[in-house]
Amino acid sequence: MKTLYFDCFSGISGDMVIGALLDAGGDPQKFVEELMKLQFEDEYELAWKKVVKNGITSTKFDVILKDEGHKQSHEHYHDHEHVHHHHDHDHHHEHTHDHHHHEHIHTHDHSHAHHHNHEQDHHSHDHDHGHNHHHSHRAYKDIVKMIEESELATEVKEISLKIFKKIGEAEGLIHGLPLEKVHFHEVGAVDSIIDIVGAAILLHQLEITSVKSSPVPVGTGKIHIDHGIYPVPAPATLEILKGVPIEQSDIRFELTTPTGAGIISVLTDEFCSFPSMKVAAIGYGAGTKTFKDRPNVLRVIIGE
Repeated sequence: MKTLYFDCFSGISGDMVIGALLDAGGDPQKFVEELMKLQFEDEYELAWKKVVKNGITSTKFDVILKDEGHKQSHEHYHDHEHVHHHHDHDHHHEHTHDHHHHEHIHTHDHSHAHHHNHEQDHHSHDHDHGHNHHHSHRAYKDIVKMIEESELATEVKEISLKIFKKIGEAEGLIHGLPLEKVHFHEVGAVDSIIDIVGAAILLHQLEITSVKSSPVPVGTGKIHIDHGIYPVPAPATLEILKGVPIEQSDIRFELTTPTGAGIISVLTDEFCSFPSMKVAAIGYGAGTKTFKDRPNVLRVIIGE
């Protein structure tokens, strides 16, 4: 039996999950190939690199939207979420660590100016410039159709759909909409699809049979989002975390995003302190923000 333990001492977001699972031994090449089964790779590029967060080497995973031309912060998921996070990157003290490995994965070779991403080591480029970029919003039902019609493994589809349903229902409840009327904001849609389906792909690839997690800190304070100033955790996040033990935290920041909440609430069989296990692999996934006194990373531990 292969158990994965999410040690969420600094919260959880979709990009932290992917970073941690890649860091723990997920195969990035296979991960990229599996995601291509969703057939929307003309909309994004993926990048991952090693960064050092407060002394811990971890993997930072990013989705770059093609037609945006700049790195989108992973943290603004749905239309009611943060618009300010991509200004918070504190990269100045991370740069020195990541210039020495350059492994590029090119599915199509394109000379492509990466002036906005000079800190990346790994890119997957899937260019298909013949498509129109028509993704202003993506309806929940379109995402479901996209997953169902793909050639992904059945278990991967099931997990992905369960997580999307959990998030979609929470969004619908907050906004007073039935599930079929729920839409994901353009940025949020691409990020969420990659993070959620990607998490399912990596768990399947790593042959995880059981998932356990620590209680989840959510942060405190207020955030500015499309609808104005909201409390932390955001209403949708809190809704998704019903039944999940939440840990008090004095960090004035949104530590757990709806996508992170969706992933953890659907996947976890048991919330507990560190379980008895023989540890086989450990991974650290970096969050977007850097905190003064603690590493903003998600730790995953895989063992028997």
